[in-house]
Amino acid sequence: MKGLQEKVIKVASWNVNSIRTRLDHVLDWLYVQSIDVLCLQETKVIDDDFPRAPFVDEGYQVYVSGQKAYNGVAFISRTQLTEVNTGFTPLLKGNNSTQRFDQQKRLITGIIAPGIRILNLYVPNGSEVESEKYIYKLEWLALLRDYVQKLLSLSPQHLLICGDFNIALEDRDIHDPSHRETHVMSTDQERQALQNVLALGLQDAFRKFNSKPEQFSWWNYRTASFQRNLGWRIDHHYLTPALYDSAKRCTIDVAPRRLPKPSDHAPVIVEIDTQNL
Repeated sequence: MKGLQEKVIKVASWNVNSIRTRLDHVLDWLYVQSIDVLCLQETKVIDDDFPRAPFVDEGYQVYVSGQKAYNGVAFISRTQLTEVNTGFTPLLKGNNSTQRFDQQKRLITGIIAPGIRILNLYVPNGSEVESEKYIYKLEWLALLRDYVQKLLSLSPQHLLICGDFNIALEDRDIHDPSHRETHVMSTDQERQALQNVLALGLQDAFRKFNSKPEQFSWWNYRTASFQRNLGWRIDHHYLTPALYDSAKRCTIDVAPRRLPKPSDHAPVIVEIDTQNL
């Protein structure tokens, strides 16, 4: 098993759309890809029922924050993470709104050697433009900005934010961007809310290596969307400057999406050379 003493680490983000349903997919994929930290979203299981044993048996550390049937995030890591926290509240204790947002399990963070803080997110979908869930999403993203700003004031300041953002930041991230202004996940308000977070000093790892359109990470289950590549790129890795400069590759692995009963998302992998961090 590859250890973190090696120079390049591989961090993957994957919305698995139920870890218990996709457990074999995840285990087989981890074996093939040799991932150092796997960041999962939409695990859809309470902490006590998370299937830890198969990962522990393979030598992984497991950190979870889940709820029944909805949401949920987790780390599957080759080595122990430090300062693992879940939700906004531990860092933003003076903000009275954090407990309301933390009822949904959407955020987990931890530090991996040699001093990289990973923030794993499942951003709310928003349902329909101007709906209560849409307003909730914008408020959640505003709180995320405050949270990230606080994180960046701490040590270490190398920050990798990944997850299912439920936002296509650019038109080239959508198979058909016409009328995108009225479509949840691509409205100007959502894009600006995410840009407000990125303006703190974060860059898109995938676009460092691939500027082409039609590169997607999510395809609707309906209308043969995957087979026709009618997708969206809504799963991202965002990096602070030193990590961005040290990133050697960022790829979307569509192979798991071809499996029987797949998640509707594909995993996204970033590889970072830690030698000069």
